Amino acid sequence: MPNSAIPATAETVPAARSGARERGALLALGLACALLAAGLGYMLAQAGFGLGGDTRAEAGERMRVIVAGSGALLFLFAVTIAAVRSIMASRRQAEANDQLLAEAFRSLPTPRMVVDDKGRVIYVNPVFRQIFNCENRSPLGALAEYFAAAGGSRQEFERLQATAGRGVVARGEVEVPLESGESEWYEIVACPVANRPGHVIWRIEDVSAQRELEQVIRQEHETLFDFLEHAPVGFYSVNEDGRFLFVNQTLADWLGFTPEEILGGNFRLRNFVVAVPGRDAAPYDPFDQSGQTNGEVTLCGRDGRTLQAFVTQTVVPGSEGAGFRTRSVVRDLTPEREWEKALRVSERRFKHLFEDAPVGIALVDLSGNIAECNHLLHRFGSASGAPLLGVPILDLIADEDRVQAEALMRKAAAGKEFSGPIQVRLAGNPDRVASLFVSRAEDAAGGHAGLILHFLDITEVKKLELQFAQSQKMQAVGQLAGGIAHDFNNLLTAMIGFCDLLLLRHGPGEQSFADIMQIKQNANRAANLVRQLLAFSRRQTVQPKILNVTDILAEISNLLRRLIGEKIELKMIHGRDLAAVKVDQGQFEQVIVNLAVNARDAMPKGGTLTIRTGNVTNAEPIARGVEEMPPGDYVLIEVGDTGVGIPKSDIDRIFEPFYSTKEVGAGTGLGLSTVHGVVKQADGYIFVDSVVGEGTKFSIFLPRHQAAAVAAARQAAPMLGDLTGTGTVLLVEDEDAVRLFSARALRNKGYKVLEAKGGETAIELMKNLPEPVDLLITDIVMPDMDGPALVEWVRAREPDMRVICISGYAEDTFRKRIAEATNIHFLPKPFSLEQLAGKVKEVMREPTVH
Repeated sequence: MPNSAIPATAETVPAARSGARERGALLALGLACALLAAGLGYMLAQAGFGLGGDTRAEAGERMRVIVAGSGALLFLFAVTIAAVRSIMASRRQAEANDQLLAEAFRSLPTPRMVVDDKGRVIYVNPVFRQIFNCENRSPLGALAEYFAAAGGSRQEFERLQATAGRGVVARGEVEVPLESGESEWYEIVACPVANRPGHVIWRIEDVSAQRELEQVIRQEHETLFDFLEHAPVGFYSVNEDGRFLFVNQTLADWLGFTPEEILGGNFRLRNFVVAVPGRDAAPYDPFDQSGQTNGEVTLCGRDGRTLQAFVTQTVVPGSEGAGFRTRSVVRDLTPEREWEKALRVSERRFKHLFEDAPVGIALVDLSGNIAECNHLLHRFGSASGAPLLGVPILDLIADEDRVQAEALMRKAAAGKEFSGPIQVRLAGNPDRVASLFVSRAEDAAGGHAGLILHFLDITEVKKLELQFAQSQKMQAVGQLAGGIAHDFNNLLTAMIGFCDLLLLRHGPGEQSFADIMQIKQNANRAANLVRQLLAFSRRQTVQPKILNVTDILAEISNLLRRLIGEKIELKMIHGRDLAAVKVDQGQFEQVIVNLAVNARDAMPKGGTLTIRTGNVTNAEPIARGVEEMPPGDYVLIEVGDTGVGIPKSDIDRIFEPFYSTKEVGAGTGLGLSTVHGVVKQADGYIFVDSVVGEGTKFSIFLPRHQAAAVAAARQAAPMLGDLTGTGTVLLVEDEDAVRLFSARALRNKGYKVLEAKGGETAIELMKNLPEPVDLLITDIVMPDMDGPALVEWVRAREPDMRVICISGYAEDTFRKRIAEATNIHFLPKPFSLEQLAGKVKEVMREPTVH
């Protein structure tokens, strides 16, 4: 590429043009003057030549010719002068235009350069020089080097130059990195000059701002496109044939396709629309042209998954007015359906937690009125069944508990720390006790919006607490009774026994007889008191048998008539086909006798005592006070009187030990407690109903037993003269007085008695006996080896050994161990001489089991 030694400037071009014009004008003027001079000389020569020899006429003709020629020359000169002037004016206008063009070229804010067909730079403006630093080098070479230095390539520049040399406009952009990390962009245009082959105008434009704007527009376009493609709603457009013109990524994903598959395939909208409620889908949109612009449709995708969608659309004319197209928005209704389902589930859960809650719940407004309550609270709080909405919450609480409840509600409303529930009774249902929980209800802003009250029914808990307290009280008395029964009965046995021995020597006619009888009678009274204590505490040794209640009542009917007296009528109403029960006969008789005696005392002026029996079946549990009888089959024994009745305040306490409604000294307070203990020991239940002034009825429920009942009649006690017997008796008793009395009594009746103070002594004695023992009489409660252990040892060696256990008190474990053995008899303490001898006589007459 040629390089100029001295770069051209903006002034060089106008000066060259001006000199050419001046030279042309002077040349024209010189030629004109030369022609004028030549013409004048020629004419003068002609004129002078003629004056010497021509005639006047000829001379005149010559003068006319000269004058005419001079005129022509003068005209020619004038024309030449005018031409010169015109040329000079054009020269000045051209100079002015060139100067204007140069100033305009120089003032351009963008770099410009003109190159001729030889590659020489004939013009470059100052901006070009400033930007490309071409003061001492060729501007064209500086531009080429700039291409390479800016990260472009010289080949790109040569491409632009070659393209422009062929008469074609060439364009290219160059990125110029800056030190700040940013870039500047320049557009370079090589534009051929028309009618000047090879001449090229180079234009360089700073397009950085345009580039930034294009980048911003491109980014916004990409953002908008991404939003449109991945918006949480679907977009599509179809023409009048239902062919898709546009579909976004979201809708395509819902349908299981890509946008390219839908747009490039042979798909129509009807391929995806399953149904439109109420009619068939049109080919192009689900709403035809009826004017409907939105509605719900069912769409079906590739995998058969259906989609409930809501479509909103607008129908607009197609391109160039042909046909139409839609602008449609699709909203997936699945989340809404799931929300609706979740809402329904939440509502059902709330109903379950609120309406079906096992506690009463009330929402109370700021006025203290019930805004909402559940069914359980309505059942508890409204005795009449009237609605509770709008009712003051305090009206549901019994009067005696309202002050405490109101204080708790005020404390909760003030936002104070919860101090625990209180126990209240409901005004509409005073038999029920509830634990009241109160909490503050807040609105969305955290302000006080009312109260939430929970009523937890603790009626059964209170009953259990009372039962537990009663059980604790009975246990305490039972422990007291059990603690003294053993030693006390031993003392009573000795007292009664030695009284019997004294009575053998002192007959009724002697002075000491009455004193001995008083001692014996009071000892028997004390023994009866101990039996009541043991029966009450359920620690009495029993022998339950399967019996018929009708037979037992028939046996003691005469005794009952003697007890109640002539002023009271006894009625017995027996149920038909009465089932058997398993109970200790002596204890059951004691229960009936105690109830009959209480009925007699309640009818001082006479009345009727009614005993009714029957089979009953309870399908539902029966609750009376703290007692609750489970469903089942029972034998019912009712003992009712027409006496004074029992006040309601005493009903809940009549079974308590030592509690009596009789006058001081008229009773021990153990009668009904003993009855209760005996019934409970037989796994039964006893309830009482009483009306003051009308009478009282005790209802005893004993579980039915399927086995056949045995005869209730007792064997007649042996006659006094027939208490003697023979045989060897081993008497084991740790209490010396009882052992001494029993041994003397049996020896007096003819028996050979061997004595042992404990179980181990008895074993050593039996090991060394030369003769067999016919009967073993042993106490149950003894130190070291107790009675049951001794019986087990004896039965292991001699299975046919007859055994009588004597006891004034036996723990449950002893009773169970003895009850599991067979052919064992009991003789409770205290016993008399006759009772001891009679029991021994009875057992000795039984045949041994081989």
